[in-house]
Amino acid sequence: MSKKRSDRVVVDGWVALDKPVGLTSTQAVSRLKRIYNAQKAGHAGTLDPLASGILPVAFGEATKTVPFVQDGEKAYRFTVLWGVETDTDDSDGRAMRESAVRPERAAIEALLPQFVGEIMQTPPQFSAIKIAGERAYDIAREGELVDLKPRAVRIRSLTLIDASRDDATFVMECGKGAYVRAVARDLGRILGCFGHVTALRRTRVGPFLEEDAYTLDEIETQNMAAEALLSVEAGLAELPCVVVDRDTAARLRRGGSVILRGRDAPHEGIVYAACGGVPVAFGEIVQGALAPARVFNLPF
Repeated sequence: MSKKRSDRVVVDGWVALDKPVGLTSTQAVSRLKRIYNAQKAGHAGTLDPLASGILPVAFGEATKTVPFVQDGEKAYRFTVLWGVETDTDDSDGRAMRESAVRPERAAIEALLPQFVGEIMQTPPQFSAIKIAGERAYDIAREGELVDLKPRAVRIRSLTLIDASRDDATFVMECGKGAYVRAVARDLGRILGCFGHVTALRRTRVGPFLEEDAYTLDEIETQNMAAEALLSVEAGLAELPCVVVDRDTAARLRRGGSVILRGRDAPHEGIVYAACGGVPVAFGEIVQGALAPARVFNLPF
Protein backbone atom coordinates (compact mmCIF):
# COMPACT_ATOMS: atom_id res chain seq x y z
CA MET A 1 0.00 0.00 0.00
CA SER A 2 1.52 3.32 -1.05
CA LYS A 3 2.16 5.99 1.58
CA LYS A 4 -0.20 8.96 1.42
CA ARG A 5 1.54 12.04 0.08
CA SER A 6 1.51 15.15 2.24
CA ASP A 7 -0.48 18.07 0.91
CA ARG A 8 1.76 20.55 2.69
CA VAL A 9 3.59 23.09 0.54
CA VAL A 10 7.07 24.57 0.42
CA VAL A 11 7.20 27.82 2.41
CA ASP A 12 10.47 29.70 2.88
CA GLY A 13 10.85 32.64 5.25
CA TRP A 14 10.47 33.99 8.77
CA VAL A 15 7.57 35.11 10.94
CA ALA A 16 8.19 37.23 14.05
CA LEU A 17 5.40 35.80 16.18
CA ASP A 18 4.09 37.60 19.25
CA LYS A 19 3.51 34.47 21.33
CA PRO A 20 0.69 34.69 23.88
CA VAL A 21 0.91 33.60 27.51
CA GLY A 22 -0.26 30.01 28.08
CA LEU A 23 1.07 28.53 24.85
CA THR A 24 4.29 26.53 24.59
CA SER A 25 6.76 27.41 21.84
CA THR A 26 6.16 24.02 20.21
CA GLN A 27 2.40 24.61 20.21
CA ALA A 28 2.89 28.06 18.68
CA VAL A 29 5.06 26.66 15.88
CA SER A 30 2.49 23.93 15.19
CA ARG A 31 -0.26 26.55 14.89
CA LEU A 32 1.78 28.60 12.43
CA LYS A 33 2.80 25.53 10.45
CA ARG A 34 -0.87 24.66 10.07
CA ILE A 35 -1.84 28.21 9.07
CA TYR A 36 0.80 28.31 6.33
CA ASN A 37 0.35 24.63 5.47
CA ALA A 38 4.14 24.46 5.55
CA GLN A 39 6.28 21.35 5.19
CA LYS A 40 9.04 22.43 7.56
CA ALA A 41 9.20 24.87 10.47
CA GLY A 42 11.22 25.57 13.61
CA HIS A 43 11.80 28.36 16.12
CA ALA A 44 14.81 30.35 17.29
CA GLY A 45 14.72 30.30 21.09
CA THR A 46 12.17 28.72 23.42
CA LEU A 47 9.73 30.85 25.41
CA ASP A 48 8.10 29.30 28.49
CA PRO A 49 4.28 29.13 28.55
CA LEU A 50 4.31 31.88 31.21
CA ALA A 51 6.15 34.21 28.82
CA SER A 52 4.88 36.27 25.90
CA GLY A 53 6.60 38.14 23.11
CA ILE A 54 8.97 37.55 20.25
CA LEU A 55 9.21 33.96 19.02
CA PRO A 56 10.96 33.94 15.62
CA VAL A 57 9.62 31.06 13.54
CA ALA A 58 11.51 29.83 10.46
CA PHE A 59 10.01 27.98 7.49
CA GLY A 60 11.78 25.85 4.88
CA GLU A 61 15.15 27.23 3.80
CA ALA A 62 15.02 29.82 6.59
CA THR A 63 15.58 27.04 9.15
CA LYS A 64 19.21 27.01 8.00
CA THR A 65 19.60 30.52 9.46
CA VAL A 66 18.17 29.68 12.91
CA PRO A 67 21.60 29.51 14.66
CA PHE A 68 22.38 33.12 13.70
CA VAL A 69 19.10 34.36 15.16
CA GLN A 70 19.52 32.28 18.32
CA ASP A 71 22.98 33.79 18.86
CA GLY A 72 21.63 37.33 18.53
CA GLU A 73 20.99 39.84 21.31
CA LYS A 74 17.86 39.28 23.43
CA ALA A 75 15.75 41.82 25.32
CA TYR A 76 13.18 41.17 28.05
CA ARG A 77 10.73 43.03 30.26
CA PHE A 78 9.87 41.17 33.45
CA THR A 79 8.29 41.55 36.89
CA VAL A 80 9.66 40.00 40.08
CA LEU A 81 7.43 39.38 43.10
CA TRP A 82 9.35 39.68 46.36
CA GLY A 83 8.88 37.47 49.40
CA VAL A 84 8.75 34.00 47.80
CA GLU A 85 11.26 31.84 45.95
CA THR A 86 9.79 28.94 43.96
CA ASP A 87 11.34 25.74 42.65
CA THR A 88 10.87 26.93 39.05
CA ASP A 89 11.84 30.57 39.83
CA ASP A 90 8.50 31.69 38.38
CA SER A 91 4.83 31.64 39.37
CA ASP A 92 4.28 28.16 37.90
CA GLY A 93 6.32 26.58 40.70
CA ARG A 94 5.74 25.81 44.35
CA ALA A 95 7.05 27.99 47.16
CA MET A 96 10.39 26.90 48.60
CA ARG A 97 11.49 29.90 50.69
CA GLU A 98 9.60 32.88 52.07
CA SER A 99 10.50 36.17 53.71
CA ALA A 100 8.70 39.18 55.16
CA VAL A 101 11.56 41.45 54.06
CA ARG A 102 10.86 43.90 51.22
CA PRO A 103 13.69 45.76 49.46
CA GLU A 104 13.90 49.51 49.07
CA ARG A 105 14.19 50.87 45.53
CA ALA A 106 17.64 52.31 46.28
CA ALA A 107 18.89 48.90 47.43
CA ILE A 108 17.65 47.25 44.22
CA GLU A 109 19.28 49.88 42.01
CA ALA A 110 22.56 49.68 43.91
CA LEU A 111 22.71 45.95 43.28
CA LEU A 112 22.07 45.97 39.53
CA PRO A 113 25.66 46.72 38.39
CA GLN A 114 26.69 43.33 39.82
CA PHE A 115 24.48 41.71 37.17
CA VAL A 116 25.86 43.60 34.17
CA GLY A 117 28.74 42.43 31.97
CA GLU A 118 30.29 38.97 31.83
CA ILE A 119 28.92 37.22 34.92
CA MET A 120 28.68 33.68 36.24
CA GLN A 121 25.09 32.45 36.43
CA THR A 122 23.65 29.16 37.67
CA PRO A 123 20.70 28.16 35.46
CA PRO A 124 17.31 27.41 37.07
CA GLN A 125 16.60 23.84 38.18
CA PHE A 126 13.77 23.78 35.65
CA SER A 127 15.70 24.56 32.47
CA ALA A 128 16.31 22.92 29.11
CA ILE A 129 19.99 22.27 29.82
CA LYS A 130 20.99 18.65 29.28
CA ILE A 131 22.46 16.60 32.14
CA ALA A 132 23.81 13.22 30.99
CA GLY A 133 21.46 13.33 28.03
CA GLU A 134 18.37 14.37 30.00
CA ARG A 135 16.76 17.81 30.20
CA ALA A 136 17.18 19.40 33.61
CA TYR A 137 13.44 20.10 33.86
CA ASP A 138 12.64 16.40 33.35
CA ILE A 139 14.96 15.46 36.21
CA ALA A 140 13.56 18.23 38.42
CA ARG A 141 9.98 17.13 37.75
CA GLU A 142 10.86 13.73 39.20
CA GLY A 143 11.80 15.44 42.45
CA GLU A 144 15.57 15.16 42.05
CA LEU A 145 17.95 18.03 42.72
CA VAL A 146 19.80 18.95 39.53
CA ASP A 147 23.52 19.67 39.85
CA LEU A 148 23.91 22.65 37.55
CA LYS A 149 27.24 24.44 37.40
CA PRO A 150 27.55 28.22 37.07
CA ARG A 151 28.40 29.33 33.55
CA ALA A 152 29.49 32.57 31.95
CA VAL A 153 26.75 34.70 30.40
CA ARG A 154 26.73 38.27 29.11
CA ILE A 155 24.19 40.82 30.31
CA ARG A 156 24.50 44.13 28.47
CA SER A 157 22.08 46.07 30.65
CA LEU A 158 19.64 45.58 33.52
CA THR A 159 17.40 48.51 34.43
CA LEU A 160 14.72 48.96 37.07
CA ILE A 161 11.73 50.70 35.46
CA ASP A 162 9.09 50.40 38.19
CA ALA A 163 8.92 49.35 41.82
CA SER A 164 6.32 48.96 44.56
CA ARG A 165 6.55 47.43 48.01
CA ASP A 166 5.95 43.89 46.79
CA ASP A 167 7.30 43.76 43.25
CA ALA A 168 9.60 45.37 40.71
CA THR A 169 9.74 45.50 36.93
CA PHE A 170 12.97 45.42 34.94
CA VAL A 171 14.21 45.48 31.36
CA MET A 172 17.23 43.40 30.44
CA GLU A 173 19.40 43.08 27.32
CA CYS A 174 21.60 40.02 27.16
CA GLY A 175 23.39 37.46 25.05
CA LYS A 176 22.61 33.81 24.46
CA GLY A 177 22.08 31.55 27.46
CA ALA A 178 21.20 34.13 30.13
CA TYR A 179 18.13 33.26 32.23
CA VAL A 180 15.75 35.97 33.44
CA ARG A 181 14.45 33.58 36.12
CA ALA A 182 17.99 33.15 37.47
CA VAL A 183 18.39 36.93 37.66
CA ALA A 184 15.15 37.19 39.67
CA ARG A 185 16.24 34.35 41.98
CA ASP A 186 19.69 35.82 42.60
CA LEU A 187 18.39 39.37 43.13
CA GLY A 188 15.98 38.06 45.76
CA ARG A 189 18.65 36.07 47.55
CA ILE A 190 21.19 38.89 47.70
CA LEU A 191 18.52 41.39 48.80
CA GLY A 192 17.48 38.93 51.52
CA CYS A 193 13.83 38.88 50.47
CA PHE A 194 13.68 36.09 47.87
CA GLY A 195 11.76 36.51 44.62
CA HIS A 196 10.36 34.91 41.49
CA VAL A 197 9.18 36.00 38.04
CA THR A 198 5.45 36.66 37.68
CA ALA A 199 5.43 38.24 34.21
CA LEU A 200 7.92 37.94 31.35
CA ARG A 201 7.89 39.39 27.85
CA ARG A 202 10.64 39.02 25.25
CA THR A 203 10.89 42.16 23.14
CA ARG A 204 13.81 41.28 20.86
CA VAL A 205 15.60 38.27 19.39
CA GLY A 206 18.47 39.25 17.10
CA PRO A 207 17.04 41.25 14.18
CA PHE A 208 13.40 40.61 15.20
CA LEU A 209 11.80 43.39 17.26
CA GLU A 210 8.57 43.66 19.26
CA GLU A 211 7.12 46.37 17.01
CA ASP A 212 7.48 44.13 13.95
CA ALA A 213 5.74 41.08 15.44
CA TYR A 214 2.32 39.64 14.59
CA THR A 215 -0.09 37.82 16.88
CA LEU A 216 -1.67 34.49 16.01
CA ASP A 217 -5.02 36.23 15.78
CA GLU A 218 -3.69 38.72 13.22
CA ILE A 219 -2.16 35.95 11.13
CA GLU A 220 -4.96 33.43 11.50
CA THR A 221 -8.19 35.45 11.45
CA GLN A 222 -7.25 38.86 10.06
CA ASN A 223 -5.74 37.52 6.82
CA MET A 224 -2.29 38.95 7.52
CA ALA A 225 -0.34 35.73 6.88
CA ALA A 226 1.25 36.98 3.66
CA GLU A 227 2.16 40.31 5.24
CA ALA A 228 3.72 38.60 8.27
CA LEU A 229 5.96 36.28 6.21
CA LEU A 230 9.45 37.76 5.85
CA SER A 231 12.20 36.62 3.51
CA VAL A 232 14.84 34.02 4.34
CA GLU A 233 17.29 36.91 4.34
CA ALA A 234 15.62 38.34 7.48
CA GLY A 235 17.43 35.71 9.53
CA LEU A 236 20.79 36.83 8.13
CA ALA A 237 20.27 40.55 8.75
CA GLU A 238 23.06 40.78 11.34
CA LEU A 239 25.67 39.18 9.04
CA PRO A 240 27.69 41.05 6.38
CA CYS A 241 26.39 40.42 2.86
CA VAL A 242 28.61 39.77 -0.15
CA VAL A 243 26.94 40.38 -3.52
CA VAL A 244 28.02 37.88 -6.18
CA ASP A 245 27.23 37.36 -9.86
CA ARG A 246 25.36 34.34 -11.24
CA ASP A 247 28.48 32.36 -12.13
CA THR A 248 29.93 32.82 -8.65
CA ALA A 249 26.56 31.97 -7.09
CA ALA A 250 26.41 28.75 -9.09
CA ARG A 251 29.89 27.78 -7.92
CA LEU A 252 28.97 28.40 -4.28
CA ARG A 253 25.80 26.34 -4.69
CA ARG A 254 27.95 23.42 -5.87
CA GLY A 255 29.99 23.71 -2.68
CA GLY A 256 33.01 25.38 -4.27
CA SER A 257 34.93 28.17 -2.56
CA VAL A 258 35.42 31.54 -4.25
CA ILE A 259 37.99 34.32 -3.90
CA LEU A 260 36.36 37.59 -2.90
CA ARG A 261 37.84 40.55 -4.72
CA GLY A 262 37.27 44.27 -4.56
CA ARG A 263 38.04 47.08 -2.16
CA ASP A 264 34.90 46.51 -0.06
CA ALA A 265 35.16 42.72 0.17
CA PRO A 266 35.29 41.45 3.80
CA HIS A 267 38.64 39.98 4.79
CA GLU A 268 37.47 37.51 7.44
CA GLY A 269 34.52 36.27 9.47
CA ILE A 270 31.11 34.73 8.77
CA VAL A 271 29.22 36.27 5.83
CA TYR A 272 26.46 35.33 3.45
CA ALA A 273 26.48 35.65 -0.31
CA ALA A 274 23.49 36.92 -2.28
CA CYS A 275 22.69 37.12 -5.98
CA GLY A 276 19.90 39.33 -7.22
CA GLY A 277 18.77 39.97 -3.66
CA VAL A 278 18.45 36.23 -2.93
CA PRO A 279 20.67 34.41 -0.37
CA VAL A 280 22.91 31.81 -2.01
CA ALA A 281 25.12 30.50 0.81
CA PHE A 282 26.81 31.41 4.05
CA GLY A 283 30.22 30.52 5.37
CA GLU A 284 33.51 31.80 6.73
CA ILE A 285 36.05 33.86 4.84
CA VAL A 286 39.56 32.44 5.26
CA GLN A 287 42.51 34.13 3.56
CA GLY A 288 40.19 36.01 1.22
CA ALA A 289 38.20 32.94 0.14
CA LEU A 290 34.60 32.15 1.02
CA ALA A 291 33.91 28.46 1.56
CA PRO A 292 30.16 27.76 1.86
CA ALA A 293 29.06 26.03 5.08
CA ARG A 294 25.43 25.82 3.95
CA VAL A 295 23.76 26.68 0.65
CA PHE A 296 20.19 27.81 -0.02
CA ASN A 297 17.94 26.18 -2.58
CA LEU A 298 16.22 29.39 -3.65
CA PRO A 299 15.72 30.67 -7.22
CA PHE A 300 17.72 33.75 -8.21
